[in-house]
Amino acid sequence: MQNVRHAYGPHAAVKDVSLEMQPGEVVCLLGPSGCGKTTLLRIAAGLEVLQQGAVAINGRKIAVPGGRHVPPEKRNVGLAFQDSALFPHLTVLENVTFGLETQPPRQRRQRAMELLEQLGMAGYAKAYPHILSGGQQQRVALARALAPAPQLMLLDEPFSSLDARLRDRIRDDTLHVLKKVGAGTLLVTHDPEEAMFMADRIALMRDGRIIQMGTPQELYCAPCDPFVVTFFGDVNELYGEVRGGVVQTPVGPVQGGGLADGTQAQVLVRPEALRVIELDEPPTSHRYSHVIMAKLLGRTSLLHICVHGEDGREVHLHARVPGVFLPAANQPVEIRLDPSQVFVFPADLASAGT
Repeated sequence: MQNVRHAYGPHAAVKDVSLEMQPGEVVCLLGPSGCGKTTLLRIAAGLEVLQQGAVAINGRKIAVPGGRHVPPEKRNVGLAFQDSALFPHLTVLENVTFGLETQPPRQRRQRAMELLEQLGMAGYAKAYPHILSGGQQQRVALARALAPAPQLMLLDEPFSSLDARLRDRIRDDTLHVLKKVGAGTLLVTHDPEEAMFMADRIALMRDGRIIQMGTPQELYCAPCDPFVVTFFGDVNELYGEVRGGVVQTPVGPVQGGGLADGTQAQVLVRPEALRVIELDEPPTSHRYSHVIMAKLLGRTSLLHICVHGEDGREVHLHARVPGVFLPAANQPVEIRLDPSQVFVFPADLASAGT
């Protein structure tokens, strides 16, 4: 996709987006509702007529504004959406073989059964969709989309209607099948954890543009913008001035990220960047940072901490600690910082919302 722009009336849903994918690669379009990710997917599928830019698969242009528009059924793409949209009057096997009319019956059945086996649905080949759970219907819809061996799979939030435990399992099965068949996949999601689990690369969008594109590790560990940091989870926000190349914060000095001295800086600290150490001091002592409350969230514990800076400032920060770690309220603590999970930006980026 090159310099794609798309508008609905006066509203520009996609603004000058370029995106390239490789065979076998899973790319996630990630972002909040209304950022343009589904519009991009529909343009790739041919469900929206291209208004500006170009779309090509393997060097062959399939959409040109005011000219060539290859219809969806001739693009060799597979589509799966949040609603599985199975044919209720057809069995599971008949649903999966639906797009294989040009193949001999025996070959159609063999291809369908292979995919159903990989997705754990072979035992339901003769069943009808209405007796299947939502997760089972989604697996069948995926098998149906993969059956014609498309060059490109387009998935629009296919797991969002499933409960959390089932969603995790079906995401895992889906990823293994996609990698096995080798189809390039463009997946739309608003869930950053899902994007990190599924994607080789993530395109994080906001207001019709791609803010940053890269591997999950690049977006999480080297964000280019405050929006990128905050989209991947809660953060502690601190502010200060760069002096001598560092910003003094209540949790200690932080490198200024190359900002000029005198720059007002926003410091974003992930909760997992705070290492909390209990001190052998009486809980009545107010000289130290102390725990306000601690909550067990399952795999992690979330601590609300009143942090005392060296300059006398106090701030309320959140720390996330692996496993069960539940100090009592008012427990004095020492805070140590993991600098790899601390990000510094000019404060005017935060106020501008960019």
